[in-house]
Amino acid sequence: MTDLIRVVLVDDQQMVRAGFRMLVESQDDLVVVGEAGDGEEALRLLADVAADVVLMDVRMPHLDGVETTRRLAPGAGGPKVIVLTTFDLDEYAFAALRAGASAFLLKDATPPDLLAAIRAVHAGDAVVAPSTTRRLLDHFLAEPSRGRSLDGGAERRLATVTDREREVLTLIARGRSNPEIAAELFLSEATVKTHVGRLLAKTDSRDRVHLVLLAFEAGIAG
Repeated sequence: MTDLIRVVLVDDQQMVRAGFRMLVESQDDLVVVGEAGDGEEALRLLADVAADVVLMDVRMPHLDGVETTRRLAPGAGGPKVIVLTTFDLDEYAFAALRAGASAFLLKDATPPDLLAAIRAVHAGDAVVAPSTTRRLLDHFLAEPSRGRSLDGGAERRLATVTDREREVLTLIARGRSNPEIAAELFLSEATVKTHVGRLLAKTDSRDRVHLVLLAFEAGIAG
C-alpha cells in the first residue's frame, strides 16, 4: 500500500478547515494529521507533527501565511506549502510563493483541483492548478517593474546554466509542460526532464514554480 500523504490544515476559519478535512479524508491516499488557526499555532504544531503538505491560508491573525511559510523553510526537509486565498491575484499569495510555497489556489477551487494540487506538490514535479497559478504569475509578468530582483541575484543563480537550459527555463516560465517543451525544442521528454533536473540543481530552486519566479526576476520570462 502507498504511504499516506500527511496534510496539515492552517486557516483561521474553523468551518473552512472542516470542509477541507472532509474532502482530504475522503481520499484513500491522504490523511489530515493536524489543524491550526494561525501561523504561530501552525509552527508549534509542525515542530511536533510530521507533515508532507500544508494547506496554508495567506491572511491570518498573529502570523500570516507568508511569514509562516518562510519560517517553515520548505524544501529543506520541511513540508510543501500550498497557499490558499479568497482573493484572485492576491499579492500576498505571490509573496508566499517567493517565501517558499509551492502552489497557489483560490479557496473556491474545485475539489479535484485541490486534491490534484496536494498530490502534485507532494510529488514535486509540476506547477499545479494552471488556472490559478498561471493567472497569478501572468499578473506580475505583465508588470516588469514589480518583483524584479535588483541585486543581480537571479543572474548569479543562472551563471552556470547552458544556453539550452535557458531555453527550457524560458518555456517553463511560459507554462509549457515537459511534452510541450520537447515538441518545441525537438527533444525527447527524457532529455527535457534531465534539463529540468539540472536547472533545479544549478539554481537551487525547489520546484517548477520557483523556476518560473526565477525566470521572471531575471527578465527572461516574457
